[in-house]
Amino acid sequence: MIMGSWKPTLTMVGVVVVFAVMNTLTKMAFNEGMHTTVLITLRQLIAILFLAPIAYFRERKTRPKLTAEILVYLFFSAVLGASLTQWLFFLGLQYTSATFACAFINMTPIFTFLVALPYGLEKVDLKTGAGIAKVGGTVLGFSGAMILALFQGPSLTKLRSAAGSSTVSSSSFSSPPMAVGHRWAMGSVALLGGSACWSLWFILQSRIAKKYPALYSGTALMFLLSFLQMAAVALAIDRVSLSPWILTTKLQIITVLFVGIVGSGIGFLAMSWCVEQRGPVFTTAFTPLIQIIAAAINVIVLHEQLHLGTVIGSALVIMGLYFVLWGKSKETSLEAATTTTTSIP
Repeated sequence: MIMGSWKPTLTMVGVVVVFAVMNTLTKMAFNEGMHTTVLITLRQLIAILFLAPIAYFRERKTRPKLTAEILVYLFFSAVLGASLTQWLFFLGLQYTSATFACAFINMTPIFTFLVALPYGLEKVDLKTGAGIAKVGGTVLGFSGAMILALFQGPSLTKLRSAAGSSTVSSSSFSSPPMAVGHRWAMGSVALLGGSACWSLWFILQSRIAKKYPALYSGTALMFLLSFLQMAAVALAIDRVSLSPWILTTKLQIITVLFVGIVGSGIGFLAMSWCVEQRGPVFTTAFTPLIQIIAAAINVIVLHEQLHLGTVIGSALVIMGLYFVLWGKSKETSLEAATTTTTSIP
């Protein structure tokens, strides 16, 4: 019983470790010249090949009928969670750094809370301490996001090695010094948009879980639709030639397999299950751990410099997040106590 109650927590800890490693591998693959749309398209293809057989054999007797309404839900789930979120995040990752990109992911729980309000999934009562904590936490979180986007500050790691120099170069893609600030701002906007889209996906996923309770099949269909979406984007807009689709290095092959099987296949499956078990706000509450783990990996492996603005902004975002979560926890306990009191004759 105790182990069962801890399963969602342990599952999400595993997911954030996977995402931290995935972000580092992706950044390294981009530094080798890999195209964003190519990586996302191949990632979805690998995820489909991994999930489709599992979905077929596990749910062939219990799978609900796929209606037009469910297909529309899955289409927008693919747009928000698998296509647009990843494209915006990877774009921001290219223009900034892996540590900085992970810091912006911390905005996802706060966005999720704000989006959940009009749908009645969350509520705010400013007459209570819990309501004030939610609003105050949201303000703190957005303040931290603005600091992340607008203030870089001095480096705290003071890396002067060749590895550190190569990181700066790869992060800016050999842009002129005057263009670096512009690219960093563009990356910040992309990451902010990616966090918002991901939050919308969590809300949408909570509805899909009720309308189409076939976890494996629903996730596989989502990746199939995302694969078609990103392939169309790559061919119609990017007009990518044949050569970028051919993986030439071990790092690119490992990255595609890891992000496809572990990141998309297992990761999204695990998150969807946690949304069913504990809801969208609980599931997104673990995102700050991604940054902590990724920062340690990226400073050691990629020799990225850790800037003061990233530390201050991240601290405010995490403080804001846990104010929101404290408020939610307080409201939940008060509701439970009220329900227990009213049920006593």
